[in-house]
Amino acid sequence: MIELFIDGASAGNPGLSGAGIFIKNGKDSIQLSVELDEMSNHEAEYEALIIGLKKCLSYKHQIISCKTDSQAVFAAVEKRYIKNPKYAHYLPEINQLLDQYELFFIKWIPSKENAVADKLARQAIFSQKKKS
Repeated sequence: MIELFIDGASAGNPGLSGAGIFIKNGKDSIQLSVELDEMSNHEAEYEALIIGLKKCLSYKHQIISCKTDSQAVFAAVEKRYIKNPKYAHYLPEINQLLDQYELFFIKWIPSKENAVADKLARQAIFSQKKKS
């Protein structure tokens, strides 16, 4: 089973943003810290999901267990619906990616259990601040 941990963060609302992606495949792991455009925290969370889903496409014939501390992202995947029209434009791409997986599960976890993805998302923001 592949474990995918995702997190999005922004410094301001909107503000500089980043996505953290942590993929565990047995003893192997991948850590990604992705700089995002200026956006809200919710947008950064959805962006992190999309990046994570794309990154895991090479594992699409395996079980993917995604973990997020965003209740909005969790609900969007579980229901395949985004209530807030401000974020609804993410849904077609999310659904298209989800449809490529044989088995994909998502679970909401407390922030303290998502420390690696959170750190990676914050690193992306810090990296952008250093460049400014």
